[in-house]
Amino acid sequence: MNDVEARALAHVEKLHALILQCLEDGQAEEIVSIPLAGKSAIADHMVVATGRSTRQVAALAQRIDAEVKQKLGGNVRIEGMAAADWVLIDARDVIVHLFRPEVRQFYGLEKMWAFDATGAPVRAKDAAP
Repeated sequence: MNDVEARALAHVEKLHALILQCLEDGQAEEIVSIPLAGKSAIADHMVVATGRSTRQVAALAQRIDAEVKQKLGGNVRIEGMAAADWVLIDARDVIVHLFRPEVRQFYGLEKMWAFDATGAPVRAKDAAP
C-alpha cells in the first residue's frame, strides 16, 4: 500500500468513526455497520440505524451533515428529509440509512447485505432462489 492509499484508507476510517459517534451521541438505536470494502463498489461501509421518530431521524441526518463538514471538511448528499421515514446519507465512502422502526423492519435492508465470515453473500431467510 502506497502513501496515497494509506491516507485515503485513514480518511475513510475517520469518516466511518465520526458517523458512528454522531449516531451514538444522537441516541440512535440498533446501529449496524456492514463492511463493503472489496464486496461492493458503492462504498467501503454501510451503516444502518433507527431513530424513534421522524424528528429524531432528521436530527441524526443533520448532525452527521454538520459534523462531517466541520471536522472533515467534506460534504454529504442527503435524500428523504421531507418525510424522514427513511433518510439516505451518501458520504461517498460511507453510506448511511436512517429509519423509523416500522420502516426499517419493513425493508429489512441489512438482510440484503449480509456476508458470512469468508465474505460471501448470505441469502436472507425465506428468499427466493
